[in-house]
Amino acid sequence: MLDAIDIDGLLALLCELIAIPSLDGTPEELAVQQRVAEWMHAAGLEVDTWELDFATLYQHPQASWEVERARGLGVVGMLGTGQGGRSLIFNGHTDVVPAGDTSNWHFLPFVGTIADGRVYGRGSVDMKGGLCCALLAAKALNDAGVRLNGRLMIQSVIGEEDGGIGTLAAVLRGYTADGAVIMEPTELRVAPAQAGALNFRLTIPGLAAHGCVREEGVSAIEKFFPIYAALMELERERNAHATDPLYARYTLPYALCIGTLRAGTWASSVAESLVCEGRYGVAVGEDIPAAQRRFEACVVQAAQADPWLREHPPIVEWWGGRFEPAAIATEHPLATTVAEAFHDATAGPARFEGMTYGADMRLLVNVGHTPTVMFGPGDVRVAHRPDEFVPIADLVAVTRTLALTALRFCGYADKR
Repeated sequence: MLDAIDIDGLLALLCELIAIPSLDGTPEELAVQQRVAEWMHAAGLEVDTWELDFATLYQHPQASWEVERARGLGVVGMLGTGQGGRSLIFNGHTDVVPAGDTSNWHFLPFVGTIADGRVYGRGSVDMKGGLCCALLAAKALNDAGVRLNGRLMIQSVIGEEDGGIGTLAAVLRGYTADGAVIMEPTELRVAPAQAGALNFRLTIPGLAAHGCVREEGVSAIEKFFPIYAALMELERERNAHATDPLYARYTLPYALCIGTLRAGTWASSVAESLVCEGRYGVAVGEDIPAAQRRFEACVVQAAQADPWLREHPPIVEWWGGRFEPAAIATEHPLATTVAEAFHDATAGPARFEGMTYGADMRLLVNVGHTPTVMFGPGDVRVAHRPDEFVPIADLVAVTRTLALTALRFCGYADKR
């Protein structure tokens, strides 16, 4: 069966999907889903496609988003009889983040380029590469005439980068299972745990004045510095007490990062306000409201030390993407099946490790009650950067592993 895996077809499909600039909320986000559905049909999968009902989805307590969408498409491809075996989901997202300044790229971001044993392009590692692994694994099973006793479902979803609305839609449509694998970049590690991340917005007030008499105003930029220092100390304290062995190699498994900052309205005016936005890492098992209260208390305490901020306190808002942590036991049959499949597919040892980034795992686990691991090709460190890439060797290893995982987890009968 592994001999039926079409690596050339995988690379061709990946390059084709990279060429669709499926940024969140754009028409191309719809187009890439339509292309995946077409491919699934041609590969012999049973396919369900549906228009996402955003008005209803946004009412769900686990819904989070940052980008408004006019349309969205859900896509699930299915294989297997569903009679007697366990059900399994392979989940991958097709939306990508912007390329940024393209002059920083050596390869065009929206052209799949094969070079140096890698596939370059935006979305190659995060995570069209992983999705293609699942698609070609399913095709190999079908081409080899394998008849799964259980049901294999491949969820191709949108909106992961800004909150996971696509996976939530698939779960609410009824696509849950006995186990799931999300093919996010894990460096070929089996990840039974995913840290959380919450988006925050922090507004620092100041007092405008002409720059020539700046001492008569209050610069929100200057008032931001002690708040920022306090938040960095909060990050240090929170991570100093991190003891989960799945995160042993990380200095900051629960990082606090400020990603955007806007201040002032005029070059020769004292900045009367500053607004920054960022992500707040949350530990596996940590209470979300308690983590938020600790963040807010840190800001309040820092503001109390400053006479201006004491009278004009900063404002904390929680907005946009809300990625709660999630985990299953490393001894769970799903985790051990993936680990054993990886060993047999690659002749290499399987390693368990937690992932520090937020992903859709928490929706499958917490909403869909589907035990889930993350396992995929490439390194998240090259995601969201210029010259994003995924190693071809990783694509091969993951495709082989997923095919074996489906065979063993779902069970199979004689060939058709």
